[in-house]
Amino acid sequence: MHPVFQGVLTIVIGVGGCVGYFYFSNMILDKVIFPARGPKTGVNINRANKVRPWLFLFPAMFALGLYLAYPVVGSFWRSLFDRSGNNFIGLGNYFDLFAGSSFRTAVFNNLLWILVVPALATFFGLLVAQLTDRLKWGNIAKSLIFMPMAISFVGASLIWKFVYSANPDIGIINAMRDYFGLSPVDPVQIPFWNNFFLMFILIWIQTGFAMVILSAALRGIPEETIEAAIIDGANPFQVFFSIKVPQIMGTIVVVWTTITILVLKVFDIVYTMTGGNFGTHILPSYMMTYMFRDDGRATAVAFVIMILVLPVMIWNIAQARKEMR
Repeated sequence: MHPVFQGVLTIVIGVGGCVGYFYFSNMILDKVIFPARGPKTGVNINRANKVRPWLFLFPAMFALGLYLAYPVVGSFWRSLFDRSGNNFIGLGNYFDLFAGSSFRTAVFNNLLWILVVPALATFFGLLVAQLTDRLKWGNIAKSLIFMPMAISFVGASLIWKFVYSANPDIGIINAMRDYFGLSPVDPVQIPFWNNFFLMFILIWIQTGFAMVILSAALRGIPEETIEAAIIDGANPFQVFFSIKVPQIMGTIVVVWTTITILVLKVFDIVYTMTGGNFGTHILPSYMMTYMFRDDGRATAVAFVIMILVLPVMIWNIAQARKEMR
């Protein structure tokens, strides 16, 4: 069948199925389960109205259970088996992970990424949002800074591979070193510091995201509070740090936690730049090394990542709810 007809057929079946589900489920609820007739008409109507919201929620709950809850349970169960998938070893994969130095290195690197990337991306985004709002060509500057968001992580990594190239004719860093008569180096092979060179790629990408969100938050600050602070003698730094930042702190926290969740899931940059070599493994890239040769250990790493992401997500949701109140 032609892809166009497949798409049209999928839409027709999907929309028709949803309409049919809601129509017939409500009909069964009102005419079969809780019929609005007889001496219990009022009671049945109240009962039907209590059940009706769950009819609308059921498709979404079923989809979430099928595509989120079931894979989580299945992944955890799979992590309790050995490489072959036939022998139950309990928490053996987890004990092996924590006993390995490479896993501890990945965890340490992940902690570095969590501490550095969200903080710097949010800081630079806030700084750029404040500065560009004062420029006549601020919108052009914002567009240029936001452009890396349109590039995939793999594409951005390839760009920065040229920037970090050990060839002075290609890499900017080594071109500057060559200008001052220094020997070329490969930044991604320098122990420990190479992690920061990789982090900068994600900071470069996410600064645009933070800038857009925080710029909107800054523009939402009432002008009366800023004018009152200026009349009271506050200088620009005091206005920014004592008046503006406290009023958008909720937005700053949401941006920070959103980038933190992204950091815990990203592996493209490390996989493209170093493949996890030279001590640059983070948990997602470490998981990929086992993905096609030891499924039990790979799912164990995936479950560890999920446990690390879960508290941040819960906290992010709690902060978002506070903002809505």
